[in-house]
Order: sequence, then structure tokens, then C-alpha cells
Amino acid sequence: MVAGETRTTEVIDKAGPEGRCTRWVALRPLLLRLHFFAGVLVAPFILIAAMTGLLYVLTPQLEEAMYGQQLHVPTTGAQVPLSTQVNVARNALPEAELKAVRPAATSTDTTQVIFTSEDLPESYYRTVFVDPHDAEIRGVLDTYGSNQALPLRAWVSELHRGLHLGDLGRIYSELAASWMWVVALGGLALWFGRRRATRKLRIKPPGRTRVLSWHGLTGAGIAVGLLFLSATGLTWSSFAGDNIAKLRETLSWETPTVAKGLPMRVSFEQSSSRIDIGYDQVRQVATRHGLTGRMEITPSEHIGAAYTVQETGRSWPTQQDSVAIHPVTGQITDSVRFADYPLMAKLSRWGVDAHMGLLFGWPNQVALAALMIAAICVIIWGYRMWWLRRPTRGFGNPPSRGAWRRLPIPLLLGGVLVTIGVGCAVPLLGISLLAFLCVDALLGMRATFAGPAG
Repeated sequence: MVAGETRTTEVIDKAGPEGRCTRWVALRPLLLRLHFFAGVLVAPFILIAAMTGLLYVLTPQLEEAMYGQQLHVPTTGAQVPLSTQVNVARNALPEAELKAVRPAATSTDTTQVIFTSEDLPESYYRTVFVDPHDAEIRGVLDTYGSNQALPLRAWVSELHRGLHLGDLGRIYSELAASWMWVVALGGLALWFGRRRATRKLRIKPPGRTRVLSWHGLTGAGIAVGLLFLSATGLTWSSFAGDNIAKLRETLSWETPTVAKGLPMRVSFEQSSSRIDIGYDQVRQVATRHGLTGRMEITPSEHIGAAYTVQETGRSWPTQQDSVAIHPVTGQITDSVRFADYPLMAKLSRWGVDAHMGLLFGWPNQVALAALMIAAICVIIWGYRMWWLRRPTRGFGNPPSRGAWRRLPIPLLLGGVLVTIGVGCAVPLLGISLLAFLCVDALLGMRATFAGPAG
């Protein structure tokens, strides 16, 4: 137990209703120990995630500066047909397979023609950027993911997600996301408990605890943001992410998609003589049906399949409508409106976009950048407190082990059940917590055999 811990606990025990204080007095040392060791052992992972996340937030502006040649063109008048632009891109990459087309959203944007290629890693594509006014190729870049991240953002994204270490590296980010909400909630409870005791006793914190005040106040201020980042980050994780996906599937919370299949009779009639309406008319039909802004056209893969058109704007939370269009008649065969998404699918879409800094554009980026900087400061202040109170300076040891033994039986049993459930849902949290308990028990045994310290 750190120096002064016993005195503080005794003071808090005298304040407030007896039952509530008894529970808090029993629970506080356990929370303090968990928060302390989680901070010392897991905070480095959270720190790396915060620093790489801050870098990721800045990538949209960096992309504009680095890839302006590929992304933008001067306005020079009328545009050539979209089908012509696609054919030019096909000729540039004859060995690749066409995946989708993103028409120029404005007169100063390029058209992006997206291909798959066997020499690319999973989820990577090769994109040809075409000037919509004269069909000149402005560049060819390898892009990543459904958001078609350009090389810089793709590199930073992989750094943030797995430190470019493959599947092994993803353990770091999942460990950070798994513990972030535990650290945030535990710290929030400790901060409120400390404020309540200090306020009732009218005790002003001494100068030595100034860093603690900064750490606690800032941590409390960003707790909701950390909880949000933890929850949305886990959806991308390997182990907890699989559990979340299964839960969404079980509860029918998945994001709906349009059906690409056509009736068998229509497919048979097309097999002998097929006249494809082409990309230009597909775009016109989608626009008449209410799709606006940035969109992606996925071609009809085979006879019996429709074109699909999906809105891809991520800065506004409702631009996710999609339609399926008959490749011969141009009729709408299926449509999905974002307004008809299940509530959890909407929340998932908004949460992911906000986590990536895309929702509402630059205000989202500013908010995330401020959150990351605050989280970095909280972690640094936490290590500063540890350094000032380290045992080698004679200030005592970390919070006492064995605090769980002093919990009331109902609270202890409830805590065990909740811990088991959370550990199963978030496996890396459960495994690391079990490892911490084992190490803690071994340290306790060593201290017992070594005898009391002088």
C-alpha cells in the first residue's frame, strides 16, 4: 500500500452513510490496485495506440497534399462518358480484374477505377485515377479497404492496428482496446471517490499531489471518449471482434445489403443476347432514385446479376443508400435505405466513422486529436506519479495485494461472475487479467517467504 493509503482509507470510512462507505472502503483498494497495475503494464499499449491514432487523424490533409495529382483535376468543361473512362483504365491494367468504379463526385475530382490483382495482399486494390474531362490517366496507386485508403493512410492504418507485424501485431491494439474501458471506468470511480472525500473533509491536496489532480481531472474529462474508442476499436479486433460479429448476427443487427441476383427467367433470356446498359446509364438511374454525392458502382459479375450502386460519403451519417439495377432494362431490382437500417447497424456505422475521424469532417478530426493528446498526457502523468512514489525513494509499495479478500461476499461473487462473462466476451482481457492474478499471487508468496520488509 502506498504511503498515506491507510490514513486516507480511515478518513473516508467515517464519511457518509455507513453501508455505502463500507462497500466503498472494501472496493477502493481493489480498484486502486487494478488501476495501478493496469496503468503500469497496459498503458504502454494504450500510449502507442493514442500516438498512432493521432497520426491517423491527420492523414486526410496529408493525403490531399501528397496525392493531389491523382485526386484532383482542373475544371475544363464537359466530361467524357464514364464508360470511356473505365475502358481507358482497363487498357492500362489489362491483367487485372475490374472490381468497382467511383465516378468523379465533382468537376475537380478524378474518377477512380478499382481493380483486384493477384500480386496484392488481402483487402488491397489497384486504383487507376482518370481525368473525367479527357480520360487522361492521372496515376495508379494501391489502395486499401472499403474506404479505398491511399498508400499513406493505409500505412498509418496498419501501424495503428498492428505495428506492421501482421496478426501478431494486432494483439497490441486489441489489448489496448480491451483494457481501455477498464482503466477509464476504474479511474473515474477513484476520482469521484477522492473528490467526495476531499470535499466533505475540506482537505486541500498538497503540492505533491498536483500531478495526481491533473491526471484525475483530465482522465475524468475524457472517460466517455475513451469508452467510445474502446467499444468501437474492439469491433475491428481479432478475438473480441469475432464475438461481436456473432452477437450482431444472432440479434439481426447486421448491416443490410441489396440483393444482386435476378429472376431465373430473366437470366435465361439474357444468356442468348445481352445488351448491357453500361455505367453511364447505371449512374443516371441511381441518381434519379435519390443517390447523391460520392458513390461506388459495382459491375454485374455474370449473367443473372445486377449492378449495385452504393453511396460512399462518410462525412454525413445518412449517405449510405444503395440500389441494385438490372443490367439490361435499367430497372431497380432492390434497394436499401439507410433509414431502414436496424438501429444497431446505424450506431455501428456512425461509431466506426467517428472512430476514423470521418463523421462530419474536420470537427470530428479536431475532437479526436484533442482526445488523443489528452490521453497521452494522462498516461505520462500516470507514469510521473509512479516515478515520484516509486519504492526506491522510500514512499512505500504499490497498493496492497489481496484486497479482494476484504470484499463483502455478495459483491465478491457478483464481481467474479461479471469478470468471467467479460473475460469470455473479451478474451485478451480475460487472459491478461488471469496472468496478472497469477503473477500477483507469486509475488505475494515470495513476500510471505521473504518475511516483512524493514
